[in-house]
Amino acid sequence: NASSCYYPGLMGPVNRARFDVHAARLISQVRTIAAFAYRKSRGLPVIYPKREYKYTANLLHMMFSDVYEDYVPKPEVVHALDLIFLLHADHEQNCSTSTVRMVASSQANLFASAAAGVCALWGPLHGGANQAVLEMLENIHKSGDDGRRFIEAAKDKTSGKKLMGFGHRVYKNFDPRAKIIKKACDNLFNALHISDPLLDIAKKLEETALSDPYFIERKLYPNVDFYSGIIMRAIGIPTEMFTVMFAIGRMPGWIANFKEIMDDPKGRIYRPRQIYMGPTLNHYVPISERKASPA
Repeated sequence: NASSCYYPGLMGPVNRARFDVHAARLISQVRTIAAFAYRKSRGLPVIYPKREYKYTANLLHMMFSDVYEDYVPKPEVVHALDLIFLLHADHEQNCSTSTVRMVASSQANLFASAAAGVCALWGPLHGGANQAVLEMLENIHKSGDDGRRFIEAAKDKTSGKKLMGFGHRVYKNFDPRAKIIKKACDNLFNALHISDPLLDIAKKLEETALSDPYFIERKLYPNVDFYSGIIMRAIGIPTEMFTVMFAIGRMPGWIANFKEIMDDPKGRIYRPRQIYMGPTLNHYVPISERKASPA
């Protein structure tokens, strides 16, 4: 919403003749704002983007460079984060995308509609799955477990333990996005030679889920959130920035959905229907006749 203040011409229905310019600005700005937020949260000075860097490399540069020394990401790092953005760009009518479409249907401008999508990511049930994966790994590590005890507990429905990052509400078999990102994950680990107990636990969980009959029969395979979480951990992106990365990746999808709403010549404001399930008859009691409830 604040970004729209810099473009007063956008304070109204979209200007279709300049839509591509506005879309490019928003995609670029969300990355720069994310890097600024990360630096600010750590008391670090702002790093400006470089013209010679492409989109993802520039984000990493703005997040991790020092004033006196540039951060030079390895190609495997850039490729892995590129894939995360690409695989999260759009995914049917989820909570945030539906929110963007709802707000856009009122003819709100692009920035306001995208801001509504960001707000939909506030709750942990949408956009917070990969963060939940890392929190699970941290809890397993703190308990002194290598993952095996947790896996056995997760099989017991009375234990209260849940294996985060496995299975999917839509995909009843292997998440097709997970197949793509797993390869990038393996390449990244080989390139960085990382020694991290949380990543070791993640590998143990992955191996078990792909070989244990309990998980195979129930088709509980690692999903895209499992791999994206451990990739960002390996890159050095803190857990509290995971949802921010989700928003960066999802922004092009939100913009495409916004444009679809704007381009519909018969477009009408969205008005979801509801079915009233309450009592059909209530007797009105005047205020003067109502009895005060006991204290």
